[in-house]
Amino acid sequence: MKRQKRDRLERAQSQGYKAGINGRSQEACPYTQTDARSFWLGGWRDAREDKHTGLYK
Repeated sequence: MKRQKRDRLERAQSQGYKAGINGRSQEACPYTQTDARSFWLGGWRDAREDKHTGLYK
């Protein structure tokens, strides 16, 4: 049975979240396509918000 790969946009959002939690800049986004870039930045913004509200230290 083959494993199904995650959606590329979901993966971009997840990587953006990880980058935001680790304190990386939004300019560190590796995507140039507008769809993937917007998902990456969305994840990055979610992580920054979570970090500022005290979810992560």
